[in-house]
Amino acid sequence: MKLIILGPPGAGKGTQAERLTSAHGIPHISTGDIFRENIKNQTELGRQVKGILDAGGYVTDDITNAIVADRLAQDDAKAGFLLDGYPRTIAQVQALDEILGDDSLTAVLELVVDDEEIVQRLVKRAETSGRSDDTEDVIRERQAIYHRETAPLSAEYRKRGLLVEVDGVGSMDEVTARLEQALAER
Repeated sequence: MKLIILGPPGAGKGTQAERLTSAHGIPHISTGDIFRENIKNQTELGRQVKGILDAGGYVTDDITNAIVADRLAQDDAKAGFLLDGYPRTIAQVQALDEILGDDSLTAVLELVVDDEEIVQRLVKRAETSGRSDDTEDVIRERQAIYHRETAPLSAEYRKRGLLVEVDGVGSMDEVTARLEQALAER
């Protein structure tokens, strides 16, 4: 099973990805987690990424594509994976096509959540997690970038017959059940 999970920042992608990968025995590959680990360890990549994220931006395609290609080449991802936070742009979709070659995706799951719901979720998360990229201004900037750059991926994957839109509002269990139902219907 080769999956992508899409949705705006704060839609619950990470939470749902963990649940799906645990249930299906595939690795959860989160570019955000990879970047945060590098920031925590103060690597060169981490310092570079921290500056970009603190300003509300996204990491460049070249950096992200290289990290994803390396991760997908590892043995545990050969039989399947769930990508979270990648691809974010049409250029990254094309890069992923090249990385996967003849392998094809099973589905692209998109969590659909209203912008104001997300602002409330992320402001609350910032209070408990201390994430420096969760101020309201930065959240709104990330939403604008998402709608401008990442939302066109929905259209591309819809055209390919891979997109499955799932309501991302409700309890974690309700959203997980909707995702599992969507996968069962593929």
